[in-house]
Amino acid sequence: MSEVKLSSLFHLETVEQGLYRGESWDLGFRALFGGQVLGQALAAAYETVESNRVVHSFHTYFLLPGDAKKPVVYDVEVVRDGRSFSARRVKAIQDGRNIFYMTASFQVPEDGMHHQAPEMPDVPLPQDVQSDIEFYEANFDKIARPMREALSYHRPVDIRTIDAANSYQASKRPPTRYIWMRARNNQLSDQLSLHQAALAYASDYHFLSTSLQPHGIAVTDKSLRIATIDHAMWFHRPVNFNEWLLYAMESPFSGGARGIVKGQIFNQQGELIASTMQEGLMRQVGEKKE
Repeated sequence: MSEVKLSSLFHLETVEQGLYRGESWDLGFRALFGGQVLGQALAAAYETVESNRVVHSFHTYFLLPGDAKKPVVYDVEVVRDGRSFSARRVKAIQDGRNIFYMTASFQVPEDGMHHQAPEMPDVPLPQDVQSDIEFYEANFDKIARPMREALSYHRPVDIRTIDAANSYQASKRPPTRYIWMRARNNQLSDQLSLHQAALAYASDYHFLSTSLQPHGIAVTDKSLRIATIDHAMWFHRPVNFNEWLLYAMESPFSGGARGIVKGQIFNQQGELIASTMQEGLMRQVGEKKE
């Protein structure tokens, strides 16, 4: 297969005004990767706002599992256009069913009061951390066949999980995880909306599974059912996804067959670029349904 371009995922077909279609990538998971819908829905919303407006936050709900073998249609509703802010609601559709909703807010950039409380965690530099792809290739015979067949679709984002080996073992450990990530080979153009869509896409990698770590359950456990319920993201500074970003994840709580995770994304200068929150289903087969 020829090299897969990350930017191609966010080049949507315009069906008509406010209606767009995106192709799907099969990443070898049980269902369509949630990050794809996040990034494409944001790209669709951007198609309907003035060029001087930049997304600063979105809030989403995943309603039904998506099919990775089928395209996704995005229906964008213009909720409001004010002097400084615009709001859009995006509905993702497959087979005539709503699988996802996003509400996104855009702003005309302006100066304002500034502070940053969190400090960037002290972790190994990305050049000193093995690429996840290299880790998968080194353990090719241990990963599931669908994942082996889908590795080419994981390559466009260079993800380097710190202490990756422990991430796939069924051992109890603190609910924190750190990964470096960037677009492979500096392949993204200078368009800010593209970098934000790509970061939204990547923000779903290895996120909810952080909640599994205190329980000693590996994400590959066949008795496990895990799925995103909602995902929110706030953009604090302009994103350059061609450069290394550190994704610091922490799960403050799990219970009721759900886990919640918060994330902070830093550039290499220690500046906080974006923040994320996600809640998802975490259930083992045989447990009583909530």
